[in-house]
Amino acid sequence: MTTRRNFLKGATATGISFCGCGISDAARVQPGPPRLPVKVGGKRVITIDAHAHCYFHEAINLMGDEADKVLPPVKGVPEHFIAIEQRLKEMDSMAIDMEVLSINPFWYGKDRDTAAAIVKVQNERLAELCGSRPDRFAAFASLSLQFPDLAVQQLEIALKKQGLRGAAIGGSVLGMDFSDDTFHPVWAKAEELGAVLFIHPQSTPQLASRFKGNGWLSNTIGNPLDTTIALQHLIFEGTLDRFPSLKVLAAHGGGYLGSYAARDDHACFVSPQNCNSNIVLKKTPSEYLNQLYFDAMVFTPEGLRHLVAQVGASQVVLGTDHPIPWEQHPVDHVFATTTLTDRQKTAILGGNAARLFGLKEA
Repeated sequence: MTTRRNFLKGATATGISFCGCGISDAARVQPGPPRLPVKVGGKRVITIDAHAHCYFHEAINLMGDEADKVLPPVKGVPEHFIAIEQRLKEMDSMAIDMEVLSINPFWYGKDRDTAAAIVKVQNERLAELCGSRPDRFAAFASLSLQFPDLAVQQLEIALKKQGLRGAAIGGSVLGMDFSDDTFHPVWAKAEELGAVLFIHPQSTPQLASRFKGNGWLSNTIGNPLDTTIALQHLIFEGTLDRFPSLKVLAAHGGGYLGSYAARDDHACFVSPQNCNSNIVLKKTPSEYLNQLYFDAMVFTPEGLRHLVAQVGASQVVLGTDHPIPWEQHPVDHVFATTTLTDRQKTAILGGNAARLFGLKEA
C-alpha cells in the first residue's frame, strides 16, 4: 500500500499529468503506428470514443486514508494520469480522433465538503485538459450525487461555464437507484441543459460474496448487471416517462438489457402482483431502449449486429474503456460488422456521438 500511496503523491512530478488504468511501466500499452484518418466510402469520418477514462492526483489525494483503494487492480492505471502526447499517440494507434473522458465515481461515500472538493478539482482539470486540445478531448463532469442539490449546481456550472458535455454517474448511489425521487432534481436539470448522463457501473456490491473466485466476476458479470438493473428501474418506475428528453448513455453495451429486453414486455402480464398498478408506462418496456444510447463495447461483430438490431444504429456510439485494454481495435470492430451499411458505420464511428454531445463532425 505504501508503494501505491507514494505513486499517487509523486507521479505529478513526471510528464504532463492531467488525469486514468496498468500496474507498472511494463504494463503500459505501447502505441502502434498512426491509423488516422478513418474513411467510410472514401469520406473522412471523425471517430469519437465516448467511453474513455482519466484520474487526477489532486482529487484522489483528497480521499485521505481511502486514496489507496481508488485505483483499480488492472492494466493501464498509470495511463489514466494523462501525459498528453502519450495519450494522443495511443489514440492515433487506435484510430480515435477524440475521446470523451470520464471519471468513475469513487467519492459517493464521502461527506459533503470532501465530495464537493473532489468534484471541483476534477471538473476544473477536465475543462483545462479539454480546453488545451478541444479537437481531441471532451469530457463528462463529475457530480456529488449523494447530495442532489449540490449535484444540480455542479452540473449547471459544468455545462454553462466549463464546457463539459454531461456527467458520468455510477449505477446507483449508496444503495439508492436513480429512479428514486431524491434524484429527480438532477435529472430535471440534465434534461433542461441537454446534458448526457453516462452510466458507468461499479459492480453490484450486494452480490460481492458470490463474485468471489476466479474470473474477476465482480467486473465481468457485476458491471454489466449493475447497468442492467439501473436501466430497468429507470424504465419500470416511469423515470424515462417523467423525463422524456433525458439523454442516457449506458456503458458496456448497456449490460444485458439489449440481449433479453423482450422479456420485460411480458413481466407485468405474467405477474401483475409484482408490478405497481399506479405506474402506467407510455410504451412497452422494450421500446425505451430506442431512446437510450449504448456504447459498442460488445467485442464481436455478432454482438454489435445484435445490439444494433435491438436498439437501432442511431443509438450506438464507440466505446473502448481506454486506457484499460478492453477494446483496443474499436474501429476495426465496426468495419468487421458486415451487416452495417456505410451510413450506419459512419454514425457509430462518430456521427451519433457528435450529435449527442454537440461536437463537430468531419
